[in-house]
Amino acid sequence: MSESVIRPTHIEYGSKSFTAILWSLFFAGFASFSSLYCVQPMMPIFAKFFAVTPTQSSLPLSFSTIALAIGLLFTGFISDRFGRKPIMVFALFLVSVLLLVSASFPVWEIFLTTRIFIGLAVSGVAAVAMTYIGEEIAQNDIGFAMGLYISGTAIGGMGGRLIAGVLVDFISWQSATYIIGFLNFIIACLFYLLLPKSQHFKPYPFRFSRFKAAFEQNLKDPKLRILFAQGFILMGCLVTVFNYISYHLLEAPFHLSQTWIGLISIAYLAGIYSSPKAAKWGFQYGRDKVLPILLLTMMVGLLITLIPTLWAILLGLTIFTFSFFAAHSTASSWVSVQAVQYRAVASSLYLFCYYIGSSLLGSSGGLIWENFGWVGINFSVAMVLVLGLILAVHLKRL
Repeated sequence: MSESVIRPTHIEYGSKSFTAILWSLFFAGFASFSSLYCVQPMMPIFAKFFAVTPTQSSLPLSFSTIALAIGLLFTGFISDRFGRKPIMVFALFLVSVLLLVSASFPVWEIFLTTRIFIGLAVSGVAAVAMTYIGEEIAQNDIGFAMGLYISGTAIGGMGGRLIAGVLVDFISWQSATYIIGFLNFIIACLFYLLLPKSQHFKPYPFRFSRFKAAFEQNLKDPKLRILFAQGFILMGCLVTVFNYISYHLLEAPFHLSQTWIGLISIAYLAGIYSSPKAAKWGFQYGRDKVLPILLLTMMVGLLITLIPTLWAILLGLTIFTFSFFAAHSTASSWVSVQAVQYRAVASSLYLFCYYIGSSLLGSSGGLIWENFGWVGINFSVAMVLVLGLILAVHLKRL
């Protein structure tokens, strides 16, 4: 008998509650990740406006993702005490307010500080949403629901980049940030109204002994350790590529405007398609077979971007992004299934590594860009993906 039949009170595909959850979490993913990544196409503008280097211009994103990673270690436990929906609602409203504040004080140090708090606020959505799905959705439908949520994060990442990239060609970066902040406030209101209350949540008071035991149990599992490393590798590679493709396309022979650079983020549409598809592939062929193939296709897409034509770069980015989101969906759903106990902590650890990879590899990529250009970025990301492939092959043998 299937798990979804054993647990009839859990929400199944096709029900009104399932649809409400999907739309709510889809928009939550959009709001939180548009606020996170709207600064990425603005990096060349920050370099001029604040008189900083390309490496320093990546700090607004890197500081946010570091704060997000740290927050993920604790938001699961906070939501264990106060509930899944209340934490996510509070986080979404806080993000929208912080976006407005960040644009109101155009001083580099203040701007970076607000970006840190935005990252902490986004952590209240990222890990808790995955835990909510694991608790409320029937086991057979978790992979599909997780894929749709990740699609929302993909559209959010794309939307933030696209909206900001287009707007800053016509208005200031501060005005563009205000618009994104107001949009996120509207989404926070809709999320509060649409998301069903948790039916399977049981509050637990915070205890350090439980906190310690949860981390120890998850880190003892060799499969989970490799999946956490995959999160670090996958996100670090994606952010490095998209951080510095803007600089590459501003230079000869392309000389693209900020609007066209913002439009490059339409490559994320491939991720919207591949995220839910990955659940089907994992079920049909096995996650251990799918993940190595996706890492290989990421490398193929990356290498295509070395061809010095705009269409080749768009094709390469599309293949790279398609494969990334499918790989991320595969790895994150695998974590939810592999973690028998302390699932919220396992999700938090995966995402902690995921965003630490974004921060460390994304910022260090600036040094590679300044010294070796796009070829250097391409080679370094390819080497990291080779490491991911080796780990994925080893994961099959465990």
